[in-house]
Amino acid sequence: MNFLELPKIELHCHLDGSLRAETIIDIAKKEGIQLPSFNKEGLEERLIAPLECESLDEYLERFSLPNLVMQSKESLRRITFELFEDAARENVKYLEVRFAPLLHTLKGLDVEEVIQAIIEGMREAESCYEIKGNIILCCMRTMSVDRAFEVVEKGKQFLGKGVVAIDLCASEEEGFCHSFIDPIRLAKEYGYRVTIHAGEAGIGRNVLEAVELLGAERIGHGVFIKDCIEAYEIVKEKQIVLEMCPTSNIQTKAVHHYSEHPIYKFHQDGIKVTINTDNRTVSNTTMEKEIYLVNNEFNLGEEDYRQIYLNSVEASFADHETKNWCLTFLS
Repeated sequence: MNFLELPKIELHCHLDGSLRAETIIDIAKKEGIQLPSFNKEGLEERLIAPLECESLDEYLERFSLPNLVMQSKESLRRITFELFEDAARENVKYLEVRFAPLLHTLKGLDVEEVIQAIIEGMREAESCYEIKGNIILCCMRTMSVDRAFEVVEKGKQFLGKGVVAIDLCASEEEGFCHSFIDPIRLAKEYGYRVTIHAGEAGIGRNVLEAVELLGAERIGHGVFIKDCIEAYEIVKEKQIVLEMCPTSNIQTKAVHHYSEHPIYKFHQDGIKVTINTDNRTVSNTTMEKEIYLVNNEFNLGEEDYRQIYLNSVEASFADHETKNWCLTFLS
């Protein structure tokens, strides 16, 4: 397979984990922001997480630096445009980008301004490249439930205008779903679709609860359903789609080697898996690289890849017109 020429769909990509180092330096100079290094290579040492991370928490530390330059509307528009531009160059046809609006309000922007700026960056890229997209709003599990309600309420006006779904992310603790039942229920009433980060850090039961308590339609990662039979069975039975990110899962020690990653076993057993980057910069990866790695380890056939692409299109939160457009790229 020619991995660059393959059409691609990405459903799990974090905006703040996918900045170009050159852009961070440029924005920092323009906005008078101090960085630990204004040298591209020196900065990348602090942006890219090593494969030998100790844990998910160590991996997440890499996000504090990009956030410094994501506090103005102009910067947010630019960063979003560049992410879609980079994805389009990898032949990604549809991209769902996620971010936590509250992280970008540190210098006076309100949540609505943050969301609007990111939508504008996405729309500009759509007008320039053969790519379409949507936005997922993240609520941070490390913040209060009230802040989750705030994101749900303030993002509501953008539903159908670029925003499609709600997510819970950040450090994963056992049983986190119980705290967020009410804001996620409200989000569903408003029309948000639901994808939840779960089963990324050794707690398969969180996936079970994300589906049962929160009504998750998709799961971010979900690696540890391999250790929880109830979670495995509900994902398979309900055809909950897993947004899997192989390199990221190595870095966070969800698995220790690519050969141990369960993505292909899940796929063979009828679980719907998708391939994603998670964070292009923090994981030093691309969609092309992730597909190559899965193929190199498990010898994906063309029919395997076709099924994964179809899974991604069907599971996307896009409208029918966009889904049909994505399907035209399958030969």
